[in-house]
Amino acid sequence: MPDSVSAAEVTVINNTRALLPEGLQEGVSIVFQGGKIAEITDHTMVADHVIDGSSMTLLPGIVDLHGDAFEREIAPRPGVAFPLDLAIEANDTTLISNGVTTFFYSITDGFEPGVRSRETVQGLINIIEAKRPTLRSDSRLHIRHETAATDGHDELLDWIKSRRIDLLSLNDHLPPVGNEAKINRYVDGALRRVKMPADEMLALIHARQDQRGLGEAQVLDLAAAAHEVGLTLASHDERTDEDAAQAARLKVGICEFPLTERCAELAVGRGAAVVMGAPNLVRGGSHIGGTSVRDEVAAGRVTVLVSDYYYPALLRAPFMLAELDICSLADAWQLVSGNPARAAGLAGVKGEIAVGADADLLGLKSQTGGMLNGYSGELALVTSRGKTVLTY
Repeated sequence: MPDSVSAAEVTVINNTRALLPEGLQEGVSIVFQGGKIAEITDHTMVADHVIDGSSMTLLPGIVDLHGDAFEREIAPRPGVAFPLDLAIEANDTTLISNGVTTFFYSITDGFEPGVRSRETVQGLINIIEAKRPTLRSDSRLHIRHETAATDGHDELLDWIKSRRIDLLSLNDHLPPVGNEAKINRYVDGALRRVKMPADEMLALIHARQDQRGLGEAQVLDLAAAAHEVGLTLASHDERTDEDAAQAARLKVGICEFPLTERCAELAVGRGAAVVMGAPNLVRGGSHIGGTSVRDEVAAGRVTVLVSDYYYPALLRAPFMLAELDICSLADAWQLVSGNPARAAGLAGVKGEIAVGADADLLGLKSQTGGMLNGYSGELALVTSRGKTVLTY
């Protein structure tokens, strides 16, 4: 142990199996201090806080770039809302219990009232900033801006320029004029979030369709502001060659949920991280008839998995990929930890067990004859920035 590291200030996990950058290693001891990994060694260490890791396999903590299940904590039923602080506290507990040690709250900056309104966005930013020191998962802000949400443009620009947000994705879920099937589907979905008459929601959609041109011009401003301060930018639901070309013009670094194989391939070709949902993989298919994430991972068109609407799927997904022999566990774990960290500009800080990285670790229970030759997806220990936040 380096002389500068005081035993009274360190925690050690001794004699464990750990997924290091060079692969799974046996007989590893990991020392962390001040929230960072201070040393990785192959011999037993002595300190005031010692954890026996002999019955565990250590993996880097999960980094979730896109999760919005917290909306159900805020508004579990249409027209039923709970205080934002209570919702965020409950959500944080769920994240840690599923191994998510870094979480990007994917907050929709939309044109609807209720949970996807600008008022809610303002409240969530303030609450998460205030509670961040006590939240166990490292909590960051991912704003999903809807093109038709043209009100408060200057405020959003200010959030970008002052780096109050950590990730910006550009969304356009407003159904096009004249497509009654898509309009009706949007109304049906919105009324599961918002309690209001269907004719009022329809009128809101028609009013926002008139704002599309202004919204598209504002998106150019937002992209320019993001690049100016080095904020990671994402596209969303690319479907056509023009969508892909626009993403290339805007120089987005993350392609979220491409809807065709071609858009995913084009994104990979331009060096963007391609994000798809773990629930699709775990369920065996998309709930809206999209492409199979299992097939997309096998084809090399996925670089990042996210929880999307169901947190437990993200912990389960890498083990399923290994069990299905689609890829090794080490490669699968990159999809939920190392790759998302790099995509968000957190390389060297998150997503790997390495000296200098945050001490975000998952200890999985080892068992004889169990999943994947002796280790399972069942958590025994979670540390977040060096603090033990969950033990079984």
